[in-house]
Amino acid sequence: MRRATLSLALGLSLIALLAARGADASIHEYAGGGFAPRANSFFFHGGSEGLYASDLLSNSSSFIRFDSIVFRRTLESASRHEEMQQKTGLVEAIIVEIQDRDKIGGSYLHSDAICCTPELDKEKSCRVGEVIIRPNPENPDWPKRIQTFFDGKNEETTMVTQIVSINKTGMYYLYFMFCDPQLKGLKVTGRTVWRNPQGYLPGKMAPMMTFYGVMSLAYLALGLLWFIQFVRCWKDILQLHYHITTVIALGMCEMAFWYFEYANFNSTGTRPIGITLWAVTFTAVKKTVSRFLLLVVSMGYGVVLPTLGGITSRVAALGFIYFVASEALELVENLGNINDFSGKTRLFLVLPVAVLDATFIIWIFSSLSRTLEKLQLRRSMAKLELYRKFTNSLAVSVLISIAWIGYEVSFINSKVHLCGPCNVDTIKPLESNCEANERRSTSQVLCHFPSSISIDPTLF
Repeated sequence: MRRATLSLALGLSLIALLAARGADASIHEYAGGGFAPRANSFFFHGGSEGLYASDLLSNSSSFIRFDSIVFRRTLESASRHEEMQQKTGLVEAIIVEIQDRDKIGGSYLHSDAICCTPELDKEKSCRVGEVIIRPNPENPDWPKRIQTFFDGKNEETTMVTQIVSINKTGMYYLYFMFCDPQLKGLKVTGRTVWRNPQGYLPGKMAPMMTFYGVMSLAYLALGLLWFIQFVRCWKDILQLHYHITTVIALGMCEMAFWYFEYANFNSTGTRPIGITLWAVTFTAVKKTVSRFLLLVVSMGYGVVLPTLGGITSRVAALGFIYFVASEALELVENLGNINDFSGKTRLFLVLPVAVLDATFIIWIFSSLSRTLEKLQLRRSMAKLELYRKFTNSLAVSVLISIAWIGYEVSFINSKVHLCGPCNVDTIKPLESNCEANERRSTSQVLCHFPSSISIDPTLF
């Protein structure tokens, strides 16, 4: 049993460490990424973020900045041209707001092409070798097109460093694209910096800093109230009360670390791995101790039973496995690469946590049932009433958690429906499947908390 437990723990930890690559959040790094074919074009997804419009009153700007973007083509591709020849290859950076997705590609010209063809060029609808873009009548400069050319036989070309101001709130996508098949094998290096008016936090994550700040103050207030009661009733303190104090202290540290993590993220554009690891660890420890505490209280420890007896090792083993599974999931979610997060990896790590949560819930309520029966037989009416209230509170917390899960499921379903219109227009031809589009859905953009936040019954 112990060997199986240790093997599972090591396996989940290894997966987390392999999947949790250092994330740069609103700074998107490109390290020799290749271009994928789509229709008659080749594209590289440079990032996507929810961005607020620039705040002119406070002089706070929202922008996407291109830093040291270098395109490198193959020697074979470069050798096809003359030394003095100009514009021997074109790469375009396309920035599109999600509502303008139908303006990229030839759908409005009744064509499935993304790049302009000689036939469309004859109609003077576009230029051969360029991505087809239909300007937005309300904002003729968007979707934004930035062109970078190769000259002569040069294998490399550097994109001019520039800043694209964002004057409309929305979900923005960046693609590097080329239409010339001779550029096949092109690589891109460099980075782009995405910034909101108030800092580098992506739009979908901006409310989280406020949330964790408020929760830090709430835990501080709860800790003060608990300390006052602890001092007042110190003569009647049980071992259980020390465990409750530990949970409150862990929650306070957890929320404080998350707040400082997001504050640093917002000011620098990068996630400090050290602070993030501490925040993740405090979260996993608090979840584990909270569930462990609920379980032993349900068994009657400290009220009905002086010790847990022979089941102590089983309870400890379940708690250890839960800590490892929760730590692995949190690591992958918070240290994973921002550009592409493997849904299969996340599912593989979510399932053990879900199963362990279900195990805790079943064990807690079955233990509560046995404890209530014992108290009824002993006619301990005061303790019986206390445990009934505890059972009712716990049941309400579980129902609220289930309702929240239902909301998350419906929210995810609504995102799936958003994939429909993309099948024939711009974003979808550039994505490999609907899952990729769902990950970066516009419904995540600005005002909702990420679905990884779930209601913890121990908060009630």
